[in-house]
Amino acid sequence: MPGGSPLRLQERDGAYVIRAGGHVLMSSQAHGSEEAMARAGLESARVSRAPRVLIGGLGLGYTLRATLDLLPAAGRVTVAELSPAVVQWNRGPLAHLSGRALEDARVAVHEGDLRALLRASAPGAFDVLLLDIDNGPSELTARGNGALYGERGIASCREVLSPGGRLVVWSAAPDAAYLRRLKLGGFEAQAREVRTRPGGPASHTLFISYRG
Repeated sequence: MPGGSPLRLQERDGAYVIRAGGHVLMSSQAHGSEEAMARAGLESARVSRAPRVLIGGLGLGYTLRATLDLLPAAGRVTVAELSPAVVQWNRGPLAHLSGRALEDARVAVHEGDLRALLRASAPGAFDVLLLDIDNGPSELTARGNGALYGERGIASCREVLSPGGRLVVWSAAPDAAYLRRLKLGGFEAQAREVRTRPGGPASHTLFISYRG
């Protein structure tokens, strides 16, 4: 990772994980919540002929794949990914997991900090923002990512969304304090528990918000 934290891609019997500092960030065996995030974000945007979607965090490509499967032909997706290695893996050994989603003509990749992209974007530049950075608002593996989930980060997310735009944030666990910050930041927000795999016991949290 930029800044020195090592990332490791591991494969065993066809299953892939990406680890950071010994912690599993993502796994190809549990990605139902990433796909649910795309569905939650595109529910309203699909009524538009050309929704503009920003995905913060490429991961194993499952959110991007689910987004593209729902996106109209005229829609566009920008993926912001801090780690060049993650982008390279998604073009190489991980490409089959997402059906080679990065090759879709509707996709543009921003290799760099999502916060910098938010600052550089025009107000209302996107209709949907899907935020999947680190393990969510509270279970961070890199302290610097916390800024995205604070008051300023929430304000930046709201600024780049069009009126009525939707923000969906992935989290490894519930976080009542973050839900309150979203509401104080001008969003109509709710938390939804979603399964990591159909019928499985584990779940993650999606914070689903609308810009008023």
